[in-house]
This record gives sequence, structure tokens and C-alpha cells, in this order.
Amino acid sequence: MIRVFLADDDALVRGGLRALLGAERDIVVVGEAANGTQAVHGVRASRPDVVLMDVRMPGHDGVRATREITSWPRPRPRVLVLTTFDLDEIVDDAIAAGADGFLLKRATPEQVVEGIRTVAGGDAAPAPSVTRRRFET
Repeated sequence: MIRVFLADDDALVRGGLRALLGAERDIVVVGEAANGTQAVHGVRASRPDVVLMDVRMPGHDGVRATREITSWPRPRPRVLVLTTFDLDEIVDDAIAAGADGFLLKRATPEQVVEGIRTVAGGDAAPAPSVTRRRFET
């Protein structure tokens, strides 16, 4: 069973992700947070396998929370960034913070589920558009 923590300031997004993931037999949502500070505390308490982390949240943002979580000793939760922002700067910041994957919120439900399974399995999960753009430059 893959234990997932949701960190997004939009309650509707969290609710949609919770419903999507609740339909999967091998995934369970173990906690939620509306900002980075709550995410760090919630992740520390629930010890999920994967954190779905929004980048832009009030206060302690997702990049800062990712950096803190990925600095923990292993085994640590894997962080999959899920954001609306398809900008090189944000991708670079998330990767520099130690994110294990990067997906855009326009990803299909199947891509989100597969991204969770991929990072839980120890691999990276880059967004296809980000990967394509990187190879084009």
C-alpha cells in the first residue's frame, strides 16, 4: 500500500485528489495540508511514502517544504511536485529542493496515479512537457 500525503492550498484540488486516489486499491491518503508548514508537520507525523506537493502556497511554500522534507534521513518520503506552473525556474527550484518528480495539474488522472507509483518505486517522474522542453534546449 502506497501512503500519500496531499499538500495544496486549494481545498477543491485536495478533495479531487483524495477522490481520485481513494479509487485506487494500492494507494491510501494519510493526511492533508493547506500550506508548507502544515505539510512538514503532517508529513513528519504520518510518515507517508509519497507527498504530492503544490509549489505555490501561502507562507512556507512547497519548494521550502520539499527542501526540508528531502533533508530528512532515509528512509524519507518521496516528493512529487504537482503544480499549475510550467516554468523552467519553478522546475529548477523544485529539483534543486530535492523533488523526486514533477507533474503539472493539467496531467490526466492516470498520469498522476502513475507518477505516484513511479516515485514510490524509487524512480523519477518528470512531466512530459518539461522533459520535451529540456531536450529542445
